[in-house]
Amino acid sequence: MTNSGHILGIETSCDETGVAIYDPKKGLLAHTLYSQAATHAAYGGVVPEIASRDHVRKLIPLIEEVMLKSNVSSKEIGGIAYTAGPGLVGALLVGAAVAHSLAFAWDVPVIGVHHMEGHLLASMLEPNPPAFPFVALLVSGGHTQLVKVTKMGEYEILGESVDDAVGEAFDKTAKVLGLGYPGGPALAALADKGNPERFTFPRPMTDRPGLDFSFSGLKTYAANIAAQNRLDEQTRADIARAFQDAVVETLLIKCRAALRLTGWKTLVVAGGVGANRELRIQLNKMLKEEDGKVYFPRHEFCTDNGAMIAYVGCQRLLAGKHDDLAIKVYPRWDLSLLT
Repeated sequence: MTNSGHILGIETSCDETGVAIYDPKKGLLAHTLYSQAATHAAYGGVVPEIASRDHVRKLIPLIEEVMLKSNVSSKEIGGIAYTAGPGLVGALLVGAAVAHSLAFAWDVPVIGVHHMEGHLLASMLEPNPPAFPFVALLVSGGHTQLVKVTKMGEYEILGESVDDAVGEAFDKTAKVLGLGYPGGPALAALADKGNPERFTFPRPMTDRPGLDFSFSGLKTYAANIAAQNRLDEQTRADIARAFQDAVVETLLIKCRAALRLTGWKTLVVAGGVGANRELRIQLNKMLKEEDGKVYFPRHEFCTDNGAMIAYVGCQRLLAGKHDDLAIKVYPRWDLSLLT
């Protein structure tokens, strides 16, 4: 790959098909995203086989769309990046197969990107990106981690969820409240109408040393409160508020501890839950108290997207890294093993 080559990024780890084109000099040229959320809502969660089939149907048209948007031809593509894991194996294989096929046809290098590294570095797509080193809070449907980021490729997990990820806990609690799937945004909206004084939920694992999280018990606590009360609209809102307040304060306590442990003053937040308005407000407040700064990707780059994959792929290809043509995906993939 040369410095003038555009990078095509492909994201198919779960239920969103994301495609983007990134230029090493000009930055992000175009991106597009197709969400399968409405399709999976009827099942109350993601159905892997349906997700894979939808990626098959949508991926090529989305690649054509983003190339048209950016006015980039196949001859101007200098490399292809795709999500190699972690994620649903069938969904990952769709993106990997298309990426490798195009790389072979266009005679350009291809590289598999770690999905969470994409989220971790999504803030680099912003006009004023954070500088290394920093502490990152990854909060998504599948992951809750605090990561010490010394530089690109040098990651140390400081703490992670021992059970449900925070996004998963949001979705399960939303289901208890009858909000459907995906429930996180709906629960956050309902929480705005809640009385913060009515219920007080525990702040799990904040009374012990270490930076690990646990949200399974919090979800169960919410279910028990729901079962003990008549679920009128106000009660549902009050439970949503108490749950969200507990999650946000728990994340704040752990983030503050991670910053003090490292002695660093920069926090980067990534993943779908990073779009939560209350979490953003409280983290901004906390970082001011700590004389530090917090960085968030724009909302469209909090959820899964092709732009973050194109960015990471570009940096790794520029560093001389690439894969062979053997198609490999990793449904489970430890972020700390990256180099």
